[in-house]
Amino acid sequence: MVADFARNDNCSYDEELANGERASRNGRLAGMTEENRQATSGRTAGDASSPIQIIEADLRLPEHQEAVLAMVDAYSRDAMGEAKPLDPDVRARLIPGLQKHPTTLIFLAFDGDRPVGAAVCFIGFSTFAAKPLINIHDFVVLTASRGKGVGRRLLDAVEGKARELGCCKLTLEVMDNNHHALRMYRAAGFVRYALQEETGTAIFMSKPLH
Repeated sequence: MVADFARNDNCSYDEELANGERASRNGRLAGMTEENRQATSGRTAGDASSPIQIIEADLRLPEHQEAVLAMVDAYSRDAMGEAKPLDPDVRARLIPGLQKHPTTLIFLAFDGDRPVGAAVCFIGFSTFAAKPLINIHDFVVLTASRGKGVGRRLLDAVEGKARELGCCKLTLEVMDNNHHALRMYRAAGFVRYALQEETGTAIFMSKPLH
């Protein structure tokens, strides 16, 4: 899957999320670990008046599990995703799989009680730098929440965590035609990956195994 910005263009689905998959912010914060609570307060410093809160997900919490499922499903429904909802079997396996994976790192954006964005990341390793890195695997902001700085704040949260972990870089993949995403990523300091100018830039490739 590719990293992207504002993958959901279905306004009716935004309303469905608001009505059917709303998480309790009080319960969310009450159930957070002290580490996540401190991380959250650090990520949102200076934004006390903003309804947008960026939280490092704790996948032991049902509220965070529901939010992750909602955001990944929104991405899947988008034209930049698979243009259809997540398959039921994928929904059933997603949270257990993320919990089991040893390097899962997820940030969630909430507008009040409502999840409006997510960055699903995994920690990798650079052999050339001999340091960890963070790959932003999925990146989504709902249509109704565009223009509020949600995407940039999610990126800032990921970068802050990467610096805390001593990572050498952030990586992501994005579709060539996702011009909005490309502008945001470039503004945040991302560039096409290259080792030497004369060898060109990297091409993302995949081989399905099913």
